Amino acid sequence: MTGHTTGPRPARAARAARAARVAALPHSRTEPDGAAVVRLLSYNIRSLRDDPEALVRVVRACAPDVVCVQEAPRFFRWRKRAAWLARRTGLTYVTGGATAAGPLVLASLRAHVEHTEDVLLPRTPGLHRRGFALARLRFGPTARLGVVSFHLSLQARERREQARALLERTAALGPAVVAAGDVNERAGGPTFALLGAGLRDAWAAAPWSGEHTSPAAAPRQRIDAVFAGERVEVLGAGVPRGLPGVAEADLAAATDHLPVLAALRIPAG
Repeated sequence: MTGHTTGPRPARAARAARAARVAALPHSRTEPDGAAVVRLLSYNIRSLRDDPEALVRVVRACAPDVVCVQEAPRFFRWRKRAAWLARRTGLTYVTGGATAAGPLVLASLRAHVEHTEDVLLPRTPGLHRRGFALARLRFGPTARLGVVSFHLSLQARERREQARALLERTAALGPAVVAAGDVNERAGGPTFALLGAGLRDAWAAAPWSGEHTSPAAAPRQRIDAVFAGERVEVLGAGVPRGLPGVAEADLAAATDHLPVLAALRIPAG
C-alpha cells in the first residue's frame, strides 16, 4: 500500500466551495466615506400558511437590514400578524400588507424611515388585485435607498403592464433604488427583460450561492428577483443555501418559495 492520499469527493468539494462562497457575502456596515452596505432579503411567505417558526429562523439567519415581503397576511387581523412577524424576526414594520394588496416592507432599527407609500394597481376582472409597498430609507447620515416590494400578475399581459408601472415608480425614487419581489415569470422571459432594461438584475450582476427559487422543496426555476438602480452596487445576490444558520429543512418548510438575499452598497449623499 502506497502513501498516496486522495482529495475529497467531488460532491463534498463542491459543497465546501459553496459554503466558502456563501460565507463571503458582505455583512452590513457603514464605511468611512458614509456609504452603507445593506443586506436586503426578498421573500414570498404565502401569508404565513406554512411553518412560521421555520420562516423566522431563515430570516433571522440572513441578518437583513430590509425585507421585501410578498404575500404578506392581508385579511383578518393582518396588522397583528405583520407585527408578529416583525417582532419575531427582530425587525420593524415599515409599510404595506393589505394596504398594498400583499407586498410589505420590514426593516431593522439601522434604517431611518423617511417616506412610505402603498400603491394599489388597476384591477383586472377575475384576477387578484396587485400593488407595491414603497419606502425611502436612510442608513447613516446620508446614504439613502428607495425600496419597492412587488408581486406581479400571473397573467402575461397584466404582468408587463405592472412591470412598466414598477419602473415608473422606481424612477421616481431616484437612481439609488432597489425593487425586490415575485416576478411570476421565469428569468429570461419578457417581463424580466423589461425590468432588466430599466434596472439591473442583481443575481445576473453578481451571482452568489443558488439561483432557483421555486418550488422551495425542489427548486427548478428563478421567478423571484432583486433589481437595482444605477447608483446601487450589487456585491452579491442569490438564494442563501448554505448560509450559517439557514437549514435546508427550514427553507423547505417555511413557504413555497426560496428567498433571495442581496448585499448592496449605497453611496453617501
